[in-house]
Amino acid sequence: MTPYRTARVYAGRRAAARVTLSAIAAGALALAACNVTDSLQVTDPDIIPPADVQSPAGANGVRIGAISRLNLATSGGGVTTGGTTTSEGLFLLSGLFADEWINGDSFIARWDVDRRAVKIDNTFLTDVNRLLNRARLSSAQAVSLLKQYVPAGPAADVAEMYFVQAYAENVMAEHYCNGIVLANIVDGVATDGSPTTYNKVYEAALAHADSGLALITGTTAADVKVRNALRVLKGRILINLDRPAEASVAVAGVPTSFRYVNYHSQTTRDNQVWTFNNVARRYSVANLEGTNGLNFATAADPRLPVCNGGDATCTAIGVTIRTRDDGTTPVVVQRIWPARDSSVTIAGGAEARMIEAEAAYRATNFVLFIQKLNQARTEGGVAGLPATLVDPLTPAARENLLFRERAFWMYSTGHRVGDLRRLIRQYGRAAESVFPTGAWHKSGIYEGDVNWPLPQAEQNNPNLGITPTTCIDRAP
Repeated sequence: MTPYRTARVYAGRRAAARVTLSAIAAGALALAACNVTDSLQVTDPDIIPPADVQSPAGANGVRIGAISRLNLATSGGGVTTGGTTTSEGLFLLSGLFADEWINGDSFIARWDVDRRAVKIDNTFLTDVNRLLNRARLSSAQAVSLLKQYVPAGPAADVAEMYFVQAYAENVMAEHYCNGIVLANIVDGVATDGSPTTYNKVYEAALAHADSGLALITGTTAADVKVRNALRVLKGRILINLDRPAEASVAVAGVPTSFRYVNYHSQTTRDNQVWTFNNVARRYSVANLEGTNGLNFATAADPRLPVCNGGDATCTAIGVTIRTRDDGTTPVVVQRIWPARDSSVTIAGGAEARMIEAEAAYRATNFVLFIQKLNQARTEGGVAGLPATLVDPLTPAARENLLFRERAFWMYSTGHRVGDLRRLIRQYGRAAESVFPTGAWHKSGIYEGDVNWPLPQAEQNNPNLGITPTTCIDRAP
């Protein structure tokens, strides 16, 4: 399975404090002269000691590294030190756990995610947890270093680090059980966290989003971009906290056309949705998965263009094989991101409109509710998407419409699991009426998980006590 420098997430969070930044390693390390003694004393090129970043250039390197780590954790996927992709990241695994993707390979750990039976030793989710924690800690370090060594630098640089912290914390709360552990940085050193509830983690994320927003008073392009990203993220957090009216205020004024994106490149880091669906075919776009799933593969919705492996449309984008990696099941391919370097929106204006629509629904303003859903369609930049939605009149139908619109606007960007959990927690629906259920497509049945346990590696944390567990409870 995936090789790691250390097998422990707990140790990985500590390692993050030493700033694992290959992006700045090349400039920070000098080549040694070639002799026998030096060849036995090679400095690890991707571990940068804290002392080496205590400068304006070092602080900026840590900032860039934090953005890179968020990319790795979400759409960029984990990589080994040799550069080989070994894990797909949060966005794919999240969609596999929900109803966006269905499994197409023989890896048992992916099977368990797909059928809602996640074990604490799941290697793919261990990798995601490690990457999210490293993004958090890197951004926390960057805040401190930028304030100390670049005090007159752009406010947006520091605010963006608060965005990275808040984003990582929010998606952890959306996906994990009560018992989340957040390490902290004290005097440049990572300190062990204690288990806490996802609501407390949402509150921590909200505080970081507010800290970022308080810094930005300018109107530069960077200020506008980071301010809007923080506003959308704050709205998302407040919706998770069941504070829809405040969420609507938070996103007011964010243009529907706004995008905060992860960038990908053919020479550095691939878009992993493209890698694992379009190329490796380990994932297939799901359709009515487990009775409750949406018809992503057959909806003919222009927000989620698809093709069937081997047909003329798929062949035109290089997908000539008709089956998934298992060699037998047809593969459905997404075309939102048709290339290895396609960028991925992780916070956008369409989400702002969805938040406003939900707040209007909760306030029983059903005219505004439909207006906001149609505004997203009018201004969202998707050709062929009619803005002709009408009020379906009943509470259940309105909720179904809202969450369907959210699902197609934000397909495979880590939102769907949080939405399914909110349908249980905030809208009173039964878990087996929202998550895939019944017979699983390969064998057996879907189990009952509605969130992920913290990895087994977290049991190394001494704050968990003599008989450590990775969850306080599995409440939705």
